[in-house]
Amino acid sequence: MSSPSKRREMDLMKLMMSDYKVEMINDGMQEFYVEFNGPKESPYHGGVWKIRVELPDAYPYKSPSIGFVNKIYHPNVDEMSGSVCLDVINQTWSPMFDLVNVFEVFLPQLLLYPNPSDPLNGEAAALMMRDRTAYEQRVKEYCEKYAKPEDVGAAPEEKSSDEELSEDEYAASDDEEIAGKPDP
Repeated sequence: MSSPSKRREMDLMKLMMSDYKVEMINDGMQEFYVEFNGPKESPYHGGVWKIRVELPDAYPYKSPSIGFVNKIYHPNVDEMSGSVCLDVINQTWSPMFDLVNVFEVFLPQLLLYPNPSDPLNGEAAALMMRDRTAYEQRVKEYCEKYAKPEDVGAAPEEKSSDEELSEDEYAASDDEEIAGKPDP
């Protein structure tokens, strides 16, 4: 039987070897971000979210903490904090599951089959039950507004921030010359 730390490393490596972009938050292997795409055949298709994952010391015996960093309109996701109400992760977690399951099964299922009877976002739940078309339109609006690739720090934004840095370096050298002159 492997220790929780070995299992954590193994699951994290398995996730990194899959098609998911993983960004470590600190030196440990307990907190990281994962880029997650909305499932096809759902109003979330085309959306890209940065998911914060925190692994407890007792992982895999205790479930990971999962939250959306950029906004998503969903009955089972708190709009302000991004925390996920997901029974499988929060209540029925088993050491048989791993991190890849979270991103290939649990989160897609959550987005494909919201549960408006157990909401964290009451407005989204009410709209979904009252007017499914209007709900799906609001989901798409949120995707357009908050879940574009640049909202999770994808490559196009990184390139532009690199260019800004180089411009700042040039500006900083000019500032140093000006700042180097003594005041009269």
